[in-house]
Amino acid sequence: MLVTYYGRTVLSRGPAKKQIDASPCRQYIAGTGSMDTILLQEAIMPAIIEIIRGDITRLAVDAIVNAANNTLLGGGGVDGAIHRAAGPELLRECAALGGCTTGDAKITKGYRLAARYVIHTVGPVWQDGHHGEPDLLRSCYRRCFEVAREHGVSSIAFPAISCGVYGYPLREGALLALTTAQEAAGSGDFSRILLVQFNEQAQQVYREAAQQLQLPVTVR
Repeated sequence: MLVTYYGRTVLSRGPAKKQIDASPCRQYIAGTGSMDTILLQEAIMPAIIEIIRGDITRLAVDAIVNAANNTLLGGGGVDGAIHRAAGPELLRECAALGGCTTGDAKITKGYRLAARYVIHTVGPVWQDGHHGEPDLLRSCYRRCFEVAREHGVSSIAFPAISCGVYGYPLREGALLALTTAQEAAGSGDFSRILLVQFNEQAQQVYREAAQQLQLPVTVR
């Protein structure tokens, strides 16, 4: 018998005791004759990926991601909304960070937000898809997850990075966001990964992208 966990085979039934260590889930089998006892030890559960519609500034999670510009000094869209909700202390901390390169991420406190942290990342401006935009956007998501791990973040919420005034096509951006979220979800480092859209149309694009990838998600 084979048991799959998050798309990987982690257990196989046999007559003898054996240990199977198949990251991200470590499970142990004690088999005797026709009876198998499965003992779960150190079980690492994948994160729940949620596609939600709402205001990212109001989410009570460990960290929210800000789609920032290179200066980190605030701007329009979600960037401006996060700065307004967090208060002037956020701008003062951002001013001391020396900006951020495209594809990278930096972290600050959340101040007046419900979230403990804000992870600021700078997405690429869409040109035609042949100037490194997909690699840069993928780097944004991966760097956010890396920074989150370094600070013990368990729950994290993302906007649709670069898909606003920076012009990245929403469908392509959604596929990339979901793919990198799936990678992080399987690591066992996170409990919740939220992908936040501002309207029903954007949420539907994300839902269709998840269906295309055959990715189990929660939609609300």
